[in-house]
Amino acid sequence: VGLPITIISVVFLAYAFFGPYFPGFLAHRGQSVDNLVQLMFFTTDGILGTPISVSATFIFVFLLFGAFLVKTGVGNYFNDLAVVLAGRLTGGPAKVAIFSSALQGTISGSSVANVVGSGSYTIPMMKKLGYRKEFAGGVEAAASTGGQIMPPIMGAAAFLMVEFIGGVTYWEIAKAAAIPALLYFTGIWIMTHFEAKRVGLQGMDASQIPNRKETLKKIYLLLPILGIIVFLLVGIPTMKAALLGIVLTIAVSAISKETRIGFKDMIDALVDGARTALAVAAATACAGIIVGVVVKTGLGLSLATGLISAAGGNILLTLIFTMFAAIILGMGSPTTANYVITSTIAAPAIITLLMLDEPTGAAVPIVVAVSAHLFVFYFGIIADITPPVALAAFAASGISGGDPIKTGVTSAKLAIAAFIIPYMFVFNPAMLMLDSSILEIVWVTLTAIIGMVAIGAGIIGFWYSKLNWLLRIITICTGMLLIYPETITDIIGLVLFIILLVSQWMGNKKNNSPTLASN
Repeated sequence: VGLPITIISVVFLAYAFFGPYFPGFLAHRGQSVDNLVQLMFFTTDGILGTPISVSATFIFVFLLFGAFLVKTGVGNYFNDLAVVLAGRLTGGPAKVAIFSSALQGTISGSSVANVVGSGSYTIPMMKKLGYRKEFAGGVEAAASTGGQIMPPIMGAAAFLMVEFIGGVTYWEIAKAAAIPALLYFTGIWIMTHFEAKRVGLQGMDASQIPNRKETLKKIYLLLPILGIIVFLLVGIPTMKAALLGIVLTIAVSAISKETRIGFKDMIDALVDGARTALAVAAATACAGIIVGVVVKTGLGLSLATGLISAAGGNILLTLIFTMFAAIILGMGSPTTANYVITSTIAAPAIITLLMLDEPTGAAVPIVVAVSAHLFVFYFGIIADITPPVALAAFAASGISGGDPIKTGVTSAKLAIAAFIIPYMFVFNPAMLMLDSSILEIVWVTLTAIIGMVAIGAGIIGFWYSKLNWLLRIITICTGMLLIYPETITDIIGLVLFIILLVSQWMGNKKNNSPTLASN
């Protein structure tokens, strides 16, 4: 499971034992060794608690599903399909990386594994086309990290959310994560496009692109993933849906000799799935230790109270403090363990502030609980691309040959949407498609996409032509206005966006510079 989560678990055990010696609100009466052993091994509040229970049931079955999918060669097919669909576009290989990593994220629960899986193919292509080493690695790291927020599997944390929140279905979690994931990948796509236009890069050569007809013939390999979504949509229980997905995977693999899964492949898939599950189980067991200490010592309530007090009861400051805490806790920790820690410690503070206007003792609405839990989940994940400990960026730099820190900075810049979107859905839950009208959902999505175009242009410094620093600042501010969840800011942002767009287009036409391709 790695040293970081192990050290964190030991620190929490020490905290439970030496409680009376801690200052202020962190102090508690302390726990004896006997009490700690009893808590950890003989109750469901410790190692054998909710996290490991979920990993042994829901997560395990979906990991098996992913292992069977891999045996069909779906990973290579994701790459081929991405090249066919995006290879000819401006800056083709970068867009292939985004497309491929988004697809890989449906079966992968690790950003580093995603980088290694698709990056070994896409990063050399990006470098060959002319992208800088750090930019090529940054694109892959950012896109691969986004794979963990891509429904339906979402790094297995979605299953934990169902248990931790209560009263919410797996489908509702996946649905809530859909638009944020779309905006995340849209942001990366836009910035890679503007970077390609700025440097003057074109699409891939026709000789590098697989035959479209032959590639589309294998589209049936996506049926198991689509099947899972349909099964969940019609209300089939989560574990049964995963098992049906495995059966469907075996069935569709038989269509072609090239993808057919034999008996040996099935055994190998079971072994691979079990090995992956062992790592997840170890991580969730460590997370169980942390949860047990938090519950037994009252640390969760103390930290939530302390966090709210430090922020002066201000929801925005509380979210900012929570963001930093989640990123720090997420550095080096597996996705599932990180989510368990942050949701136990930080999510209650957010929920408390969001419920201030509600009557005392009122039930927490699903939309409030989901937005709070997704908030900490997002920031725990993007620790993988946030320097100085940016594991996904370091893995990508190993393939690209670029500087690890510069690659991490580039990946964080490309994934700027991940630092903005969580604030958006906390203040405007329509983005989560829960308790909102179709009109509200469409409006917030469209304005957010337009806002990401403006922010992307401002960060890269190119639109139809190069932007000076003043225009970059104005363009970024325009994007922020569009993203801020208020009608008046949306209107002002749209007016500014149209003015900037027209002025850029007219200036480009006047200077007879290359026009922006619509891809």
